Order: sequence, then C-alpha cells, then structure tokens
Amino acid sequence: MKALLSHSVGGPDTLQIGEAASPEPAQGEVRIRVASAGVNFPDLLIIEDRYQFKPQRPFSPGAEVAGTIDAIGSGVEGFQVGDRVLAMLGWGGMAEQVVAKAPRVFVIPDAMPFEEASAFLMTYGTSYHALGERGGLKPGETLLVLGAAGGVGLAAVELGKAMGARVIAAVSSQEKLEIAKAAGADDGLVYPQGALDSAAQKALATEFKAICGSEGPNVIYDPVGGDYSEPALRSIAWKGRYLVVGFPAGIAKLPLNLPLLKGCDVKGIFWGAAIDREPAAHRNATAELLELYTSGKIKPHIHARYPLAQAAEALKMLASRQTAGKVVIDVAAS
Repeated sequence: MKALLSHSVGGPDTLQIGEAASPEPAQGEVRIRVASAGVNFPDLLIIEDRYQFKPQRPFSPGAEVAGTIDAIGSGVEGFQVGDRVLAMLGWGGMAEQVVAKAPRVFVIPDAMPFEEASAFLMTYGTSYHALGERGGLKPGETLLVLGAAGGVGLAAVELGKAMGARVIAAVSSQEKLEIAKAAGADDGLVYPQGALDSAAQKALATEFKAICGSEGPNVIYDPVGGDYSEPALRSIAWKGRYLVVGFPAGIAKLPLNLPLLKGCDVKGIFWGAAIDREPAAHRNATAELLELYTSGKIKPHIHARYPLAQAAEALKMLASRQTAGKVVIDVAAS
C-alpha cells in the first residue's frame, strides 16, 4: 500500500511517499481502508520526536481517519466489513490502510462525508472534553476562545454556542474573525502577531477584559500558548476556569500569583489520555457529538484538501498557522 513515511526526525520535508506492508488486524482491532485523513498539530510534533509518543520508524503520521472497514480481528463485536467509520489513532493514518483498536472506532451517519468525518473527532472531541468535562461551561457564561479560527478553536466556538454560552473569539486576522463569527461567535478581536513585550501583554489583557465584560470571561479556551496566555489569564473572571489545550506559539510561563488573586483554576486538557482512561465517557461524548452533527449544530470547516502525494505540503500549511478550520488528506483519490 502507499503511505506517507517518516524515516528520520525532522519536519514535513523529511517525509516521503513509499510502499508499506498492509497491516493485519490483531485481536480487538479492525482494519480500515482509508478514504480521508485529518491533519492535526500533533502530526507535526510526532515526526519531530516532540510528542508524548515516539513510534518506531518508518511510520506514517495521521491521528484521525475515516473510511470503510475491510477486515476485522478476533474478539471484535458491533462492526462488520463495509461499515463506514471514523477512528482515532496515535499515528499511521496517512496511508491507504490502517488498523485501529475497536473502542476508538465509531460508525458514522450515512449522510456524513468521509472528509468531514476525518476532520471531526480530534477537534470536537478535544473541545467537548475541555468545555464540558473539564471547564464546566454553563449557559449564560462568557467563553473566550484563543485561536478561534483554528481546528479546535472553531470547534470550541460552535460547542460553546451549543452549550448556551456567550462566545468571544480571539484571532490573528480580520478574515479569521469573520470565519469565527460565521461559526457562531458573538463578538471578537484581532490580537497582534509576533512576540509581545510586557506592555503589549498588559494592553492585550485590557482588550480581553473590555470585550468580555467587566467581570472577564468565565472560561478561557487556550490552544495557542506563548505570549497570549498570560494576558488572557489576567482577564479571567473570579473563579474562572483556564483551559490549557496546546501551545503552537510556545509553552507559556504563567505567574502563579494570578490564579491566587483570581481564585481561578488552571486545567490541563489531555483528551488523548482521557480516551483511554475514561472509555465510557469517551463513547458517550462521541455519541452526543454525532447527534449535534446530525442536528446541524456543528459542522467541520474544511480549509484545504490535498491528495496523499502532497500530504507533506498539507503539514507545511498547518505549520504556517494560516489555516482556518481543518486540512484533510484525500487518500482515496491518490
């Protein structure tokens, strides 16, 4: 089978299209003929050996796929060959076939295109776990979403509205702000790009608080990090919840006097670990997300599509942080 392979540590330029053996499903696994694969920030980290997991090379990046089951291992119940599914993986998705553990595989609605299915669970699953299970977002509260036009950011905007919150989008361009508002954000602002000195950070904190209201945001969803985290935390409401989702702009160093003064919680969001540690909650959450999709309340925003032969370019696009929504790999068309 064809696959995008990482033979050595490095960025997207180190990846090569090559031939790999078709995997066979072991006990408790199914094999999926991949139609589409989502592109996510962990894909960049894993090829650079900067992720929590370091698979043996050569391997294919790609943590989420959609396609059709074409083989089933022993001990698997509830699936049959031909089922249209999405699946969460650690890696391996940017290939024509992949095996997945059965608990990480879900049948998708007939009306759900494969490209939307491959762009679905990583972003909405992360955001649902963050806002609902960790953040305790309540109707009427104010939610500030940083990076609100990215994959997880847009998902957080949509889910925040579905949960009854007032959603404020923070983004890096006016174009991205319009995309976030189209997804349901009530208001928003464009924050400066690049390094922020102390004065610029304090000015941004003032902007956050001004647009969120005098009390500040009750919940902050931060998949950006870097120099944006401290200004956001400075704006938080009393007993607010600050959700640490990711840090493509760099790992922030937060002064711990701020949580003390604000009486707020800083909560880490590691959805990947939560899937394995809390499988029942994961199944229930995924079922609820698919219901929200079917009812039209959430829908993945596809920024760009690439064939498998150009998957490295898709990773470069994601690394540029110029995307809005998700980038997907059309494996079936390759």
